[in-house]
Amino acid sequence: MAARGAKPKAAHLRLIDGTHRTARHGDESEAREAVERSVERFGVLSRPKHLKGPALVAWKRYIEPAFWLDASREPIAIAFCELWQEFRFAPVSFTAARHGQMRAYMSELGLTDERNRTIDDGKEKDEFFED
Repeated sequence: MAARGAKPKAAHLRLIDGTHRTARHGDESEAREAVERSVERFGVLSRPKHLKGPALVAWKRYIEPAFWLDASREPIAIAFCELWQEFRFAPVSFTAARHGQMRAYMSELGLTDERNRTIDDGKEKDEFFED
């Protein structure tokens, strides 16, 4: 049976969209260090060479701008791009189950939340002037 409620958000996404709460998630500096260690261990997400056509377009359009993804999400990103290619080739025969699978991949990659679409310039935010 499925679990109720929203899935827990990754620490990196909580830091990006500003929903990290010390009472719930612990110290923010510890969370930043954990995210940095994770990126160091897994490495940067890189595009696989075998992607072609609509899968490559999906990678460039959806995955490359997602700066919060690291190599631990590579299998999900590849599966999403290949599913996107399948959708582009035959949208009429793309079943509802496949649509649900694509939505689940997008959600897990953090692509469905518009708060993740901020530009990360690497600067610290000013608590009084940044929204």
